Amino acid sequence: MALKINLPETKIVLLNLLICVVVFYIVYYVVLSICFAAFRLEMLDGWAPFDFKTNPPWINPNYLVLLVSLEITYFICGLLFALIVEEWVWDYAITVTAIHIIITAAVMSEFPLMLHWWMALGSGLILMICGGQVLAYCLFKDNFIHPVLDDF
Repeated sequence: MALKINLPETKIVLLNLLICVVVFYIVYYVVLSICFAAFRLEMLDGWAPFDFKTNPPWINPNYLVLLVSLEITYFICGLLFALIVEEWVWDYAITVTAIHIIITAAVMSEFPLMLHWWMALGSGLILMICGGQVLAYCLFKDNFIHPVLDDF
């Protein structure tokens, strides 16, 4: 049994994935800059989107900026992904998050084991998927592919 891969469709998926990753990091840095200005912090670290080592007390403004910017970024990107990929927001959201985890581990030279970071990432992913899928359904409900369950 041979695996059939349609090359033009693969190129479209990879191009959409590249666009989603670029959009994710552009939105992340824009939101991070706005949060740094709003919280009146002195210095914006370029590695901030990959920082999982900041202590999580709620009184730490650096942690709050990282947390708020992560959650806002995930929500906004979910809405933008709906415009880019239409109905497959959940798939691209999970893939972009996996790429972000790999890049984070590479940048920080260790795998993130902080529970608070994983909880923030997971809740952001849920926000991205839910917000994006709802918007995609509202915008493209006439084009949505619904599974045929008669064969089961």
